[in-house]
Amino acid sequence: MSDKFLQAVIKRRSIYNLGNSLPMDNKVLTRLLEEAVKNAPSAFNSQSARIVLLLGKNHQRLWEITKTELQKIVPAEKFKPTAQKIASFAQAYGTVLYFEDEDTVRELQNSFPAYKDNFPLWSLQSSGMLQYIIWTLFAEHGIGASLQHYNPLIDEAVKTEWQLPAQWKLIAQMPFGNIEAPAGEKSFLPLSERIKIFG
Repeated sequence: MSDKFLQAVIKRRSIYNLGNSLPMDNKVLTRLLEEAVKNAPSAFNSQSARIVLLLGKNHQRLWEITKTELQKIVPAEKFKPTAQKIASFAQAYGTVLYFEDEDTVRELQNSFPAYKDNFPLWSLQSSGMLQYIIWTLFAEHGIGASLQHYNPLIDEAVKTEWQLPAQWKLIAQMPFGNIEAPAGEKSFLPLSERIKIFG
């Protein structure tokens, strides 16, 4: 692991104070995301990960949908903090939606029945690696982001709004933009509790 990569790993944090600008144009942004998707590892080279990049009005629409769905389940007298949180995501530059193609997972289960129970787990691991690649890539380019999970609450509305394939399962949402305020201090458990070395 190069020092440069390690510094990017350290730099990656959950950033919630996001602005509506980027240090690059959308063509460069798209190229970075394409390379991340192309090179993310996956079990059996399944390449089951899918992403949707939402910018401009489409980005705003996602958070309108999320707010509408949350209003159905959060009591009105407790909704103000929720609305403020959603508004903070909406003020960002864009959102990356992460999906897994369930048809790909089912095909692998049918082709390799001995590993049938493992493929859904491996699929999520693959998605997590792609999320981390993009998140760290953003951090390396001075872009802030956080990872949100409003699925399955918004799943059907999202698929309908952008006419996405039925077999795409929504995994996470990542609002991103310029960093308006850095992340706070982060505490760490003692590494002696997390790492064991033999030999």
